[in-house]
Amino acid sequence: MLDNDCEERRATTPKKPMKAITYREYGGPEVLHLEEVAKPTPQDDQVLVRVRAAALNPYDMHFLHGTPYLMRLSAGLRKPKFTGIGVDFCGVVESVGKNVSGFRPGDAVFGGRQGALAEYLVIAEQRLVRKPDNISFEQAAAVNIAAKTALQALRDAGKLQPGQKVLINGASGGVGTFAVQIAKHLGGEVTGVSSGRNTELVRSLGADHTIDYTQQDYTQDGTQYDLIIDNLGNHSLSANRRVLKPNGRYVMVGAPKGKWIKPMDRVIAAMMYSRVVHQKMGMMMTRASKDDLTLLVELMQQGTVTPVIDKAFKLSEAAEAMRHLETGRARGKIVVQLD
Repeated sequence: MLDNDCEERRATTPKKPMKAITYREYGGPEVLHLEEVAKPTPQDDQVLVRVRAAALNPYDMHFLHGTPYLMRLSAGLRKPKFTGIGVDFCGVVESVGKNVSGFRPGDAVFGGRQGALAEYLVIAEQRLVRKPDNISFEQAAAVNIAAKTALQALRDAGKLQPGQKVLINGASGGVGTFAVQIAKHLGGEVTGVSSGRNTELVRSLGADHTIDYTQQDYTQDGTQYDLIIDNLGNHSLSANRRVLKPNGRYVMVGAPKGKWIKPMDRVIAAMMYSRVVHQKMGMMMTRASKDDLTLLVELMQQGTVTPVIDKAFKLSEAAEAMRHLETGRARGKIVVQLD
């Protein structure tokens, strides 16, 4: 009788709440709210992670604003279908489903899943890797999107080879700080473009040359590059072509913001250029890859790559953190601490 009573209590007791940042309408940082929501329960092939830190990306801004409007066809026409925000996180395994074999409670892990600005989340084990001991929770939280983007842009889309000249426009930002370090690891001769106040940071990450965009326009100085990684899209495609070698590659990571067509108009124009010239121009989309995360773990363990943190905010300051991201002036990554 007592056992049955206990089972009945377990069945009827509501799930414990947790704190999470939510948004229930499209808009600016003002629509972000700290709420109590149900704590998730892992399924048989999932891991429950207690989040210690999360990081913001421009990707999150697109979901917050619901722009370009075309994305609302999948995200929700009038309001977001999924109310959680954030993707990149690092934390500690709380529990695992019965089919999970690669992790156990207490493991420090990082990865990416929508709704990362929350005290807990559930995630498939194949989307997780272990945090290196020499990297903080905040640094590991900054890795997933930005570092994978930099790696895939340089290695896969850009096909960077040792000795080639690579220019990184926006070298002091989230993707840019990773790109400078990874480009040097791949053997490139790196030129980093940033504002003058960030020149020393870019040099400290390994850049061979730096350009202060407030003093010099890289599309006008006559130097030609094998590869341009463009995180900003603040110069025309034709201007970028002028400083590409005849068989060079231009990889668009970031582009001007727009509610309707942008950045797709720039993507289409780059595709058209690639059809009529020898230079390859286009935009890359970051793909999920546990192998790439594992490689990045190795590079961080070796000290070859170190995440750069601009500023840390508390979970209750998520709106302020997003406003800081929207300025476009962060040096490295913006993180949100949950401890």
